[in-house]
Amino acid sequence: MEGPGGTGSRITSMMRNKPSLLLLLLLCVSLGALSAPRFALAQAQTCPDLSAYYSDAEPDWPQMRSALAEIFPRCLRSSEFFALYGAAQLYSGQLPEAIESLERSLLLNPDNGAALVDYGEALYRDGQLFTALEINDLLLQREDIPPTLVGQIESRQSRWQSLTRQTSWQLDILGGYDDNLNGASDQDSITLTLSGEPVILSLSEEFRVVSGPLLNARIQGTHRRLSVDSQETFSGEVRTRLSEDSNSNLAQVSGRYSISREIRPGSWQLSTGINHLYFSSTPLFTALDAELRFRQPRSGSCQPHYGLALQHQTWHNQSRLNGIEAKLGLGSTCTLPQRPNQRLNVELNLLHNRELKPDRLGGSRDGWQVSVDWQVALSRGVLLAQLSHTRIEDQRGYSPLLANNAQRQIGRSAFFLQYRENLPALGRRAQFIINLFHQNQNSTLNLFQTDDSTAEIGLSWRF
Repeated sequence: MEGPGGTGSRITSMMRNKPSLLLLLLLCVSLGALSAPRFALAQAQTCPDLSAYYSDAEPDWPQMRSALAEIFPRCLRSSEFFALYGAAQLYSGQLPEAIESLERSLLLNPDNGAALVDYGEALYRDGQLFTALEINDLLLQREDIPPTLVGQIESRQSRWQSLTRQTSWQLDILGGYDDNLNGASDQDSITLTLSGEPVILSLSEEFRVVSGPLLNARIQGTHRRLSVDSQETFSGEVRTRLSEDSNSNLAQVSGRYSISREIRPGSWQLSTGINHLYFSSTPLFTALDAELRFRQPRSGSCQPHYGLALQHQTWHNQSRLNGIEAKLGLGSTCTLPQRPNQRLNVELNLLHNRELKPDRLGGSRDGWQVSVDWQVALSRGVLLAQLSHTRIEDQRGYSPLLANNAQRQIGRSAFFLQYRENLPALGRRAQFIINLFHQNQNSTLNLFQTDDSTAEIGLSWRF
């Protein structure tokens, strides 16, 4: 195929926009710069007629690749040869080698339409979706495309374009047991300070721990929009937890928008969201937040990241608890050496929760949090382990009725373990899930000492 004026120059320009040692070498070849004696004999020979490699039947690509490799030294200046050789490599599973050969073909002749068709396919398979779309668009502008190819190119353009708009849904249904459904203190009594004297007060039944079986259900929708250098994501989620104790039932509604963009060096992501929580069918808590996160380029096996987040917290039944929480953090995501199937993420965050009303118990709060996530891809599933520890301290005494108005300090440790395995018998994207969770919270005030363990088993579907 011979292209209209300007197509070849645009291909050359597009390839030059992503320079590499390989492309510089190929450019030298195309200009005849490689004229060392060891190339003289090969260049003096004539590339044979390649018409025997064209047929209406589906080629035997591995056999063609082997046959073309034998005449490689004789065809160093043939764009047609490298187009055929690249196609044979591409369709026999040698993707990196195919990209090299097809780029060489286009450097020798930027108007080689056959090479351009396969080059677009190779870039798509290599994950370079937008470059592949650009290549395809150039092909559709040409006037010399055989009619039999026009439909195929238009079809793959439509298919590739649809990948820039992705909508997915996920449904999780799990059943299990929780030994502290209402998040109550693990103490049966509290110590009050009345007239300077300690007084033991037994908690009534409604404030004591309630345990029992539970049913968790969650549905989440996600829509992504991709562009050349950015990605936008819209997501929404509804989650419910039902149990025999109706006063401990939970419902959560949340939504989130995020945009991420590649910069040099690194990338940044800005997100904002809302989270609304119901407890026993009554609005309990609403949070509005915004977060900015920056990722540095990968250094070795690790990629550092930094984050700043702000959250406005509203307690509907106790407005004096309202506050604004700021979080400043740093961390790193690493692939473990010699363990490419394992990923480790470590984060350290500084916390400050500022009171919005001067009569909030304990006033403003300061603290820190460290978390570790470990994920390993197993032969049949994925194992995820999360461990976190949080320390928080009030800036002033919590209440004159508790420990002579002592400042409250809280230390909370949480551990979460999840195993997921594909379950094709229930659908192509069905998964079997096991969740284990344990949380222990200690405090200088025994009213805030809690302990909670949950075990769940269930199913998940993506569609």
